[in-house]
Amino acid sequence: MTMQLYCFGESGNSYKAALALELSGLDWEPVKVDFFGGETRSEDYRETVNVMGEAPVLVDGDLRLTQSGVIQDYVSEKSGKLGGSDAAERREVLRWLLWDNHKLSSAAGMTRFLMNFLPEDKRPAEVIAFMQGRLKAAYAVLDAHLQNRDWVVGDGVTNADISCCGYLYYPEPFGFDRSEWPHIDTWLTRLSDTPGWKAPYDLMPGSPADRA
Repeated sequence: MTMQLYCFGESGNSYKAALALELSGLDWEPVKVDFFGGETRSEDYRETVNVMGEAPVLVDGDLRLTQSGVIQDYVSEKSGKLGGSDAAERREVLRWLLWDNHKLSSAAGMTRFLMNFLPEDKRPAEVIAFMQGRLKAAYAVLDAHLQNRDWVVGDGVTNADISCCGYLYYPEPFGFDRSEWPHIDTWLTRLSDTPGWKAPYDLMPGSPADRA
């Protein structure tokens, strides 16, 4: 049975789930969520798709999963890929997923939204500057970790890589310049050279161009 991923192209968290599915080789298809049209805030969406009013959501038969990290873990469980080669690596993958969700993706997602998806006169400059400062601290941690490593954990692509890259391939400006972080830059190139990799707007339906 083909799994369905409720997602939209602009969502970095959706991208984590979609990229994990794509690289795992599992059979899946995207279901577009009209986030900017208010779908996730609708009563129907909260009652029938996700009570939390968020994307992504993975549906596999009678199983319904929310939160990108949980979906990534399920993809690993089902495919035997991306989760680490042993118990120690699995814990390390989880450590980086939790770090990313708290320190990197949460700040990147908010900053990117404030800078690109709000009307220009509604963009809070002081908040954006504060969030960009937090992001620089996160980039520094990741860049230093990757100095002598090809991958975030172990000897190949894992969910740690997929989680940490979730927002870093997006073209919209939010305070990330690859040229300033050479080890992250090399890692992102290595990851995008992986067979099966696709950029967010090529992997999921929906992009800013659709609303232009």
